Amino acid sequence: MIASLLSGISLGFGAAVPLGPINILIMTNALRSYKSAVAIGLGAMSADLSYFILLYFLGAKIAKYPLVSKLLALFGALFLLYIAWLIFQGRNNPIQKLTTQTNFKDLAKSYLKGFSLTLLNPYTIAFWLSVTSLIATTHLQPIYTIAGIILAILSWITLMPLIIHKTKHLISQKINWYFSILSASIMLFFAISLLLDNFF
Repeated sequence: MIASLLSGISLGFGAAVPLGPINILIMTNALRSYKSAVAIGLGAMSADLSYFILLYFLGAKIAKYPLVSKLLALFGALFLLYIAWLIFQGRNNPIQKLTTQTNFKDLAKSYLKGFSLTLLNPYTIAFWLSVTSLIATTHLQPIYTIAGIILAILSWITLMPLIIHKTKHLISQKINWYFSILSASIMLFFAISLLLDNFF
């Protein structure tokens, strides 16, 4: 039980912590709205868990269809380009004039952004396929492993944006502008990488 829980926590942080499109999106939104950033993280976690459950039962069958990965890569790249454009457009938005997203509609949009971005990332399938294979071929208990994964991801998507949101007063408008340009560039890089890895 303890071994499975600790393994799940390790896998959860392994999935959540690396700098990628979702973390960039969470960081960008955390400067203006903590709730929006957490909603994005929850959307991403929902997509992760959906893939985990799906691959746990159907992983071998899905792996036989490379077309699935290519379609995800195409739509994922387009969605990343869209997010990059949104971040670039908002590069001059003042940090202090917060657009705190508290109503359900805005939070639902943030949730869907996180969910869609993770769902359309073929690397998500590869990661969770390896996780399900690990569980299937070892003595890890699925329930405690998934509990550890959820605990780790929840910790990351709530604490990381909280720290950014609480320290936003230390960030000048000029730094925010550069951060937005960098974030948009990283999103663009991931979009191009997806297309190159899957089609060329």
